[in-house]
Amino acid sequence: MSRPTEVANQFAVKLNSEQAMIDFGAELSAVISDLAVPILLLLSGDLGAGKTTLSRGILQGLGHGGAVKSPTYTLVEPYDLALGKVYHFDLYRLIDAEELECIGFADYLSEAQLCMIEWPENGEGFIPEPDIAIKISQSEIGRCVTLIAASQCGEVFLKKLNSRYRDCDY
Repeated sequence: MSRPTEVANQFAVKLNSEQAMIDFGAELSAVISDLAVPILLLLSGDLGAGKTTLSRGILQGLGHGGAVKSPTYTLVEPYDLALGKVYHFDLYRLIDAEELECIGFADYLSEAQLCMIEWPENGEGFIPEPDIAIKISQSEIGRCVTLIAASQCGEVFLKKLNSRYRDCDY
């Protein structure tokens, strides 16, 4: 992992392995637990970028001990964790964003402590502004993960995340 880059309302880090992505997800889960408020994360990136791997790290960090599969065909995987209800969405195969209304998407959002949505662009018009938008892209040796705060909760999230990394040596 490289030293994180701090820009107002952004946090970026380069991760050089799948395990580093999982470990970073666990770090995010610690911040999510500290905040103890409902959080909406949107995960964007090319196919195979690591969205589900990062989600796996978050879920494992929150105490999920089982397998974490991509909800590509089911659209949503629910988890009942100590944190509360967690929903992991994958909208890759969504044909029409209006399908979200048919599956009760708004109900999921209202009862969740954490919602993670992969391929949010496929649900445009039905997905509210997130607290954090996560963009994953390829870098020269792995992945670059950029978190962008899009709400006041997201700004607090990034401040807490930055404080966790400020004193680290890489």
